Amino acid sequence: MSRKMSPEAAIERFLEEREAEVSASTLRNNRYALRRFTEFTDEHGIEYINDIDGFHIHDFKIFRREEGGVNELTLRNNMTALRVFIRWCESMDLIEGDIADKMMMPNPDKEAREEKIEPGRAEAILDYLDKYEYATLRHALFALLWDTGFRLGTIRALDVDDFHPEGQYVEVAHRPEADTPLKNKAEAEREVNLHGWVVEILVDYIEMRRKDVTDEYGREPLLTSDHGRPAGTNLRQNINALTRPCHYSNECPHDRDEDGCEAANHYNKSQRCPSSVPPHTIRRSAITAWLNDGHAKQLLSGRMNVSSKTLDKHYDARTESEKRELRREAFEMGED
Repeated sequence: MSRKMSPEAAIERFLEEREAEVSASTLRNNRYALRRFTEFTDEHGIEYINDIDGFHIHDFKIFRREEGGVNELTLRNNMTALRVFIRWCESMDLIEGDIADKMMMPNPDKEAREEKIEPGRAEAILDYLDKYEYATLRHALFALLWDTGFRLGTIRALDVDDFHPEGQYVEVAHRPEADTPLKNKAEAEREVNLHGWVVEILVDYIEMRRKDVTDEYGREPLLTSDHGRPAGTNLRQNINALTRPCHYSNECPHDRDEDGCEAANHYNKSQRCPSSVPPHTIRRSAITAWLNDGHAKQLLSGRMNVSSKTLDKHYDARTESEKRELRREAFEMGED
């Protein structure tokens, strides 16, 4: 091999090269996943990236699983970022062999398709918010997620001027130069109708709770923190905390002692509750609810900015029985 290089140095050089090739969110995700990899190499005394072999890759996967609070989808994303990095190392002659091609990736498909919240649970959360957290950031955030099925990045990108209460809709715009890119870029730009109850919550949020701040680009975010536009991690943590059953129903379906439950008592560990879900699960669940209400996939595809093929594969979490009952209603077939 031509040279020795530490894992940290190799990762920094890799990220510098990737910066011009990928979106800012992808780069952040890569940086986060690879930072966990450097923690692993430090803990295991791996001084040079050149020494990495297939056993180290397998041990890292176990290392991430054993940390807790990491689902299979997150783990797969971490391993995907690592595989791209390892392949780059191979192209630079830092690692010998074809380790990247031999990596065994987690398969989150079954978990991803089954993880959802039912409309009844969403209604219970909204009832709680209406009564105890009306027009708060969390209320506005959950209402938007459930009604629109937006990605978290799309909600974060909204400005006050994008909200049109008279017309009951929001405009979605791709603004990469101002740190609010959309996943599908300009193709994701659209106008999306809102139900009246969501409009009321947003109007009251703006009037009563929204911070009078601008972001670093002089824009007025719709949802705000004390410092301007909230970070995605801030919004995600709000949803993780909100969807704990002990928070909105004062009950625990897992028979845990609340006094000794770290998910109940530590805000930044709320995702460790087995019933806590991330924003993307709200998106999947909202899409499924719209499908169960009989809305056409072609219309939902535009509203949610997802292709029909991807919608079928990753976002349609209906059971076969639910699909059968919907067909029965559509064809006006009664019980025999």
